[in-house]
Amino acid sequence: MKQPKSFEEGMQRLQEVLSALQDETTPLAQSVKLYAEAANLIAYCKKTLDDAQLRIEEIDAELAQKTGENV
Repeated sequence: MKQPKSFEEGMQRLQEVLSALQDETTPLAQSVKLYAEAANLIAYCKKTLDDAQLRIEEIDAELAQKTGENV
């Protein structure tokens, strides 16, 4: 599985994978591969969100320092 180019692409692919996993006609071997892909996508999306949250906190801290206030 290639890494998504963006959070949105990762979420879109995750939705596709979850739909395929819910499809009763998906063979077991394919389901296992899809499950592994879903786990990787979840990890990627979580890291992307964590990085965004950290950046927002950094921006807030910079802003608070510039204005002398707590944001």
